[in-house]
Amino acid sequence: MFLSLRNKLFLVFSCVLTIPFLILSLIMPNLFTNYIKEQTQELTIGMMDQFSLYIDSVTIQVADVGQQVLANSITQDWLRVKNSSNNDDETLETARLMVKSELNDMLSSMMVNNSNNISISIFTHDGEGIWGNYPQLDETEWYQDFMENNKTFTHSHFDTNQQSALIREMPINSHLIPLVDLNTLQDSGIIKVNFSTEMIENSLEKIKIGEHGHTFIIDHQGENVLTGEIQTPQAIIDKSLKQITNMTGSQGLLEIEDEQETYLMFYQQLSVGDWILISEVTEDDLFSHSNQLQKSLLLLSIGLFLITIIASFLFSSSITDPLRGLMKAMRYLEKGDFNNAQKVMPTIRSENNEIRYLLQVFDQMVNRLKQLIDSEYKTNIRRRNAEYKALLLQINPHFLNNTLEIIGGLAAQGKNKEVVNVSVYLGKMLRYALNTESDLVTMAEEIQYIRNYAEILKLRYGGDLQITIEEDQQTKEFPIIKFIIQPLVENAVKYSLISKNHANVEIRAKYQDNQLTLQIADDGVGISDEMIQSLSISNQAETLESSGNSIGLKNVLDRLHLYYGDQFNYHIESELNKGTIITLQIAEERKAKNEKRLDR
Repeated sequence: MFLSLRNKLFLVFSCVLTIPFLILSLIMPNLFTNYIKEQTQELTIGMMDQFSLYIDSVTIQVADVGQQVLANSITQDWLRVKNSSNNDDETLETARLMVKSELNDMLSSMMVNNSNNISISIFTHDGEGIWGNYPQLDETEWYQDFMENNKTFTHSHFDTNQQSALIREMPINSHLIPLVDLNTLQDSGIIKVNFSTEMIENSLEKIKIGEHGHTFIIDHQGENVLTGEIQTPQAIIDKSLKQITNMTGSQGLLEIEDEQETYLMFYQQLSVGDWILISEVTEDDLFSHSNQLQKSLLLLSIGLFLITIIASFLFSSSITDPLRGLMKAMRYLEKGDFNNAQKVMPTIRSENNEIRYLLQVFDQMVNRLKQLIDSEYKTNIRRRNAEYKALLLQINPHFLNNTLEIIGGLAAQGKNKEVVNVSVYLGKMLRYALNTESDLVTMAEEIQYIRNYAEILKLRYGGDLQITIEEDQQTKEFPIIKFIIQPLVENAVKYSLISKNHANVEIRAKYQDNQLTLQIADDGVGISDEMIQSLSISNQAETLESSGNSIGLKNVLDRLHLYYGDQFNYHIESELNKGTIITLQIAEERKAKNEKRLDR
């Protein structure tokens, strides 16, 4: 039927089909972005190639003009007359003026005949020029770069030593050629062929990427070749130059990241000196339309997703409400709280037949589980109590037997006072053992019990036995089960006196790192590795069925495991014929559970 669980889930899953549209809204903009990036790179490199051809045509024309000037006979005549050493000859002076006039006319004619706003200047190294003297020539930046670094193409600058007033007022770039006497090959000065910076910048403006992109020309030191300031951060330019230096190709695309955004740097190394053409745009600028499309698709996807959520809620409310109640009951059941789970079940209502049937089955299962667990719990408690009592009962007869042997031995020796003392200590120990109100005692009570027991042992062995007890004050109120230390001390004394006439036993109780640490150390015969290994796999059944030879240590470990579980840990260090150290550790968490008792 239409309102069945299967049909409702089918309807919900149909609505979830909007998720692929949401995913598509994320993928499509990325594909579109990659397409824009590829197309932008292709178009930008094409425009940069066109600009490179334009620059090549301008610089080739400028270089040709410079070579024509150098090779012209008038230039050579002026150079020879200029370098003549006979400065007092009036005829030579007249010749100089005539040749300079002819050179002026020739340069003017060449400037008129050439396009691209080309102008020509000639200087000797002492600053004398065709259009006037240049006394600060050796201080100018372009002259120093040419002489020191052999830079033949200059940055944009102003040059007042020009024939035309118009050119004197405009920024220019220049191509520098050594002024050489072709007969003697003597370097006498510089031929400076100038071309308009504005002309290059106008052509450069045609290379435009994004709304806020920049195109500029720099040299290998990152300095601007043209006018104005470069808007791109200098750090980005420095990183780009570092990568360009390591590139094998003359053009390409670099992606440079800074703390805020990513820059796309299209570059091309021009044939003009060390000039590099760079067109820069940020990813946010280049992909602004793509990002806007992505936002629109995301908003649309969110809208569809919200509609899906509402539809799913409306159509599935009859399912989710009872399931939510069922989950609440299951949480109580997970904690073992059957009573609250049974209280929740009658409050759950559903009109759906499938869910109603599920609730009925779950309610029956809870009732059945509660009955089974109650029965099993009581059975386990009885079994656990019986095991614990059996282990505990093994200690008292064994201890009493040893103590009565001590009393008998002292009586046989006529040591009545010692017999009385043993009887007093034995009485205190029996009162402690017969106190059945609780299975837990404080650590102070357990230590006092050991002190009484130690006095009995000292009376028996005299000076052959030394027992040292160190008790941390923080351990006095720590709760612990009875008869943990006495069997271990008894074993330590017994096996210490087997091979020698004197025994040292040390008992330490310390509270550290949120746990109680008990340590019993002796200098006896030690415990073999096989025995230590057997203790690690021992169980209560084996201890109960043992003949009595190793009851002490196994009994203690089994009772501690039985009562404390994972909160108990132990470690045994032993070396044959040198001694044994047994360390028992009980975590502090049990300290908060003083009320816990084994049912009797």
